[in-house]
Amino acid sequence: MRVHKKHTNLLFSFFLSCFMSLIVSGISTARTIGLGADFPLTWLFNWLPSWGIAFPAVLVVAPFVRRLVARMVDTDA
Repeated sequence: MRVHKKHTNLLFSFFLSCFMSLIVSGISTARTIGLGADFPLTWLFNWLPSWGIAFPAVLVVAPFVRRLVARMVDTDA
């Protein structure tokens, strides 16, 4: 499946927020309850609301971060 290039930022934000919230919620869940039998289901239930917040947050914050990085990068090098 291919999407139009105009959706690049949306798709990037979708996957970035998905993987980052998955990793962070996994680490937090493991530190809180350990890696027992309840871990996978608890992780899933912790990750879904985290991703629900992370996705719109990335959409809002990413343009600011791009501008910040652009100011910090030496384009003459």
